[in-house]
Amino acid sequence: MQKITKEVYLKWYEDMQFWRKFEDKLAAVYIQQKVRGFLHLYNGQEAILAGALHAMDLTKDKMITAYRNHVQPIGMGEDPKRVMAELYGKGTGTSQGLGGSMHIFSKEHRFYGGHGIVGGQIPLGTGMAFGDKYHGSDAVTICCFGDGAARQGSLHESFNLAMLWKLPVVYVCENNGYAMGTSVERTANHTDVWKLGLGYEMPCGPVDGMNPVKVAEAFDEAIQRARRGEGPTFLEMKTYRYRGHSMSDAQHYRTKEEVAEYQKIDPIIQVKDILTSEYNVTEPEIEVIDQRVRDLVAECEKFAEESPFPEKNVMYDVVYEQKDYPFIQHKL
Repeated sequence: MQKITKEVYLKWYEDMQFWRKFEDKLAAVYIQQKVRGFLHLYNGQEAILAGALHAMDLTKDKMITAYRNHVQPIGMGEDPKRVMAELYGKGTGTSQGLGGSMHIFSKEHRFYGGHGIVGGQIPLGTGMAFGDKYHGSDAVTICCFGDGAARQGSLHESFNLAMLWKLPVVYVCENNGYAMGTSVERTANHTDVWKLGLGYEMPCGPVDGMNPVKVAEAFDEAIQRARRGEGPTFLEMKTYRYRGHSMSDAQHYRTKEEVAEYQKIDPIIQVKDILTSEYNVTEPEIEVIDQRVRDLVAECEKFAEESPFPEKNVMYDVVYEQKDYPFIQHKL
């Protein structure tokens, strides 16, 4: 793994700050009904993506996740303007405006969604890893899901096959404490989700998901193990989301005091503190980065606002291969 230097911390700060402000802008335009449907924001969980990207080989490794999926493709290399356009439902979006918030894809950058079915990406990620092993590739798949999805039966089927066939996959539970509004304590008789790997003798363990250094170290070990042909790893990233499960979440299940306690260990603040205390980065230098972030968010918003909606025929063109649409019935 690349050494974690001042330059890495600077990149982490700018990336995580951009992801946070990008999502904050989405929340604002959602209230204006410019983005519709469901909207699940990543605020608070940015250290997981930052650490993962540091350990991955972005020329070949893949990522698949659930519907809290706006900033991951940006981290993988996708143009953030196209991601915001997709959320606006515009034709310039990553899925021509037809996928929306929960189904962001970027095949070019090996980001395979964005899946609305809870836990549906777990067997898909397993299949992607099987494909790489079958074709002799040393690429690794990062398969992320939430603590609620960890209770799906398909997780156990996937874990079993991944260990049996030693597939190059890293399973990641982003445990933010709540499956929608249901706390982890109410979903099982233990709160250590990582222990689900023990029944398959899969290497597994908990990770401080608010610290990008700890995340990067855990990912590096797991990715290298997979690349050596030694099979999968299951990591439970203990994290927290500062916003609701989605924009429609009233958050009655937790207190403002609880959120405030977790905000004290905000990964962005942690990285900023290291930059200022250990690397003597000044506040004016931080402000230059913050201004770059604000400018890029504004560019993304302008691009999405000004982009056209897709033509209606696109909805048919991406569904039916046969051009005369034989399954559409017309009344005479």
